[in-house]
Amino acid sequence: MTIRTALLALGAVLAMSGHVHAQATIKLDGRCERLVIADKDLSESCQDTLTNGVARNRASFEFTTKDGRSLSFSGNGAQQERTEETDPLQPINMIIPGEKGADGIVRNPTVAVGACSFKTPEAGKTAIVCEATSAAGRFEGTFVTDAKDASKDAAAPAKN
Repeated sequence: MTIRTALLALGAVLAMSGHVHAQATIKLDGRCERLVIADKDLSESCQDTLTNGVARNRASFEFTTKDGRSLSFSGNGAQQERTEETDPLQPINMIIPGEKGADGIVRNPTVAVGACSFKTPEAGKTAIVCEATSAAGRFEGTFVTDAKDASKDAAAPAKN
């Protein structure tokens, strides 16, 4: 699935206001360029996969590290807005840092204020940039993935 198809599918799920319990999860491959959890820069250990999910009325972007930490930026999907003609902005009102513990991953949902922005997919690179602030500090994530035109991919021969 291309990034274009994935983010368009996410947009369609978010637009279904009558379907409060709609759920979708998309994993994106690319490059994690920045990850800050509670003012601590963990960019060097950030994984090159980003999970974008919608559950009930919540939309989230989750970053993970090689040592088992995670950071999810979460907001009400119905509040998504456009900052320009093509740039969606997802307000964030909760961050969910997670750490590996003896009993599995321990998540600590925390009230926060921020936003995630991303370009509507088009050919080339697409960046997803999330920033939020809470009582625990500053949280940031930047992930870059290739966006491909699905119609061109279908017509082009596969490259090895």
